[in-house]
Amino acid sequence: DLSMNVIDEYLSNVDAINRAELERVRQIIRQSIPDAEEVMTYGMPGFKYHGKYLVSYGAFANHMSIFPGADAIEQLKPKLDKFKTSKGTVQFTLDNPLPAKTISQLVMARKKDIA
Repeated sequence: DLSMNVIDEYLSNVDAINRAELERVRQIIRQSIPDAEEVMTYGMPGFKYHGKYLVSYGAFANHMSIFPGADAIEQLKPKLDKFKTSKGTVQFTLDNPLPAKTISQLVMARKKDIA
């Protein structure tokens, strides 16, 4: 599967400690929505659901981000007060990781927007 190779390649270029965190995010999204399709989107690994953008995630110089869209972030605002958010983005770090439950809730909120 082509997209898997590209995603694995992206992750292989992330330093090991951050890669483990992004793999955790990837697995949580997979478990939350098993029928989502893994894709590269805007140069980052992510998922589509029924052909529509679901979520992407990536590593940056000083943080990692998940991009579930503005609506999902708005809906979960109270749970994200310990994180830096901007339109469509939640930033997190190894010192301040996103809880699995919150990641799952973000992608489920996004899935609901699509459906």
